[in-house]
Amino acid sequence: MSEFDVAFIGTGANPDEPSVEGFAMAYQHAAAYSDLEQCNLVGCADIVRKNAEAFAEEYDIDDDGVFEDYEEMLATVEPDVVSICTPPATHADLVVGTAESGVVDAIHCEKPMALTWGGAQRMARVCEEEGVQLTFNHMRRFGEPFRVAKQKLDDGVIGDLRRIEYNWGNFYDNGTHAVDMCNYFNDEQSAKWVIGQVDYTEEDVRFGTHNENQVLACWEYENGVYGMAATGPAEAAIEGDWRLTGSDGFMDVHLTDKLAVEVYSRDPDNCEKLAFEAMTPDEATCIDLAIADIVQSLATGQTSELAAENALNATEIIFAGYESARRRGRVDLPLDIEDNPLESMVDDGQLSPVAPVGE
Repeated sequence: MSEFDVAFIGTGANPDEPSVEGFAMAYQHAAAYSDLEQCNLVGCADIVRKNAEAFAEEYDIDDDGVFEDYEEMLATVEPDVVSICTPPATHADLVVGTAESGVVDAIHCEKPMALTWGGAQRMARVCEEEGVQLTFNHMRRFGEPFRVAKQKLDDGVIGDLRRIEYNWGNFYDNGTHAVDMCNYFNDEQSAKWVIGQVDYTEEDVRFGTHNENQVLACWEYENGVYGMAATGPAEAAIEGDWRLTGSDGFMDVHLTDKLAVEVYSRDPDNCEKLAFEAMTPDEATCIDLAIADIVQSLATGQTSELAAENALNATEIIFAGYESARRRGRVDLPLDIEDNPLESMVDDGQLSPVAPVGE
């Protein structure tokens, strides 16, 4: 069995007090690596040294494996695998710098992929050039309700898939999970075009990045299946957290209020619930399975479900939705921009969100 030394960039401050400033996801990554016999935790770096020291104490990392500078950490401990758990605006430079160090074999990065579309593409390109496995923590696809729903879909219980809708959270921070799940249900198909509109009147900054208050977006995949997203007040337009509509019925996949999969017949004479499966929420299991998948992929050379290629598919749809709002028209793919259109619209005054009272 191959053994891998694992290090972390960005440990976070307090895993017991998650907020829009940080979730200290490195702690969840570390717990998952620790459960794998072939993984040894050897180093961590955080620009706030006391955060790194607290993390090292929690996971028995030696004092000489604690750093403020990630490049110094890479050069000193020479890890095989690095988890990057910093805010999204830092992802591109950290992933590129880590890949170009010539030390690592794999990088597992937190989501969203990057602050900009250009940054996301650069990360994937450099890692491919350097022969480094790059994955992103879209771990929800390992959750039981999604696995059950995908199996039912593949078994044909609602016929041929025609449309996928979701109404959860926002289009960037939560949306990177949500759109990734849409792509998962549709066998990782790429989109052909996206059209969308945004409302951003009240400032919503998560992990240092702007997120809209409301989005309506629609896209078509290469295989003719349609996707749709509704966030904010528009969420009520879509039933279920995800709704999968097929030629013979539809399926609702729930996450926020309950973990369940419900299947309904499309036959108007038999329009009844065909199946209901409730599950117990266990996000830690999703993280465990995600980390196990990326380590197994590194050991075997097989492509991980969390590969950069899949993350790029979701990220392109998200930024194309924002770009559609900026252009006031449909955006045909591939996407030909470098920036983050939502951030750019805020920066140049096209959108003027007001900070909540008290901030």
